Amino acid sequence: MSDSRISEEFSPEFSTFPRAGFWRRIGAIIYDLLVVAAVIMFAAGAALTLVAVLVSAGLISLAEGQDHASVIQGNPLFTLYIIAVILLFYTGFWRRGGQTLGMRAWRMRVQNSDGSRISWKQGLIRALTSLCGLGNFWVLFNREKLALQDKIAGCEVVVLTSEANQYKNWKRK
Repeated sequence: MSDSRISEEFSPEFSTFPRAGFWRRIGAIIYDLLVVAAVIMFAAGAALTLVAVLVSAGLISLAEGQDHASVIQGNPLFTLYIIAVILLFYTGFWRRGGQTLGMRAWRMRVQNSDGSRISWKQGLIRALTSLCGLGNFWVLFNREKLALQDKIAGCEVVVLTSEANQYKNWKRK
């Protein structure tokens, strides 16, 4: 299938997808938790490396018996940094292609109702109002199959066909 045919066939104007249900969303969350754990470990390693460089440069000093990890442990700036990394992970994936790795594995995409990509603002609102995934329980009580975060951010999560899930760009609007 050529790229022009794919973009026509899977463009939002020509294709509608059903909204994702509760269990499919939970599957993607579990998958994404593994990825996020790895991202957090990498971010923490980067923070520890920064502390080691600052100690080596003499910009900060450690008390006797104190290690590098004690500098970031319980530090509110480190906590904000980790939260920012998590928010950037989710909003970046949602903004770029509408899918995190877990959503791609479960053939789901977050989008506006017209099929266009969500904005950075919508992604941030969606991430903050998801209540760490608990907002998905709203799907169980909502006929529209919208989670709390979808309703507040003005977007939807849809289930893609196998072919649509292979479309790599999703560069519409």
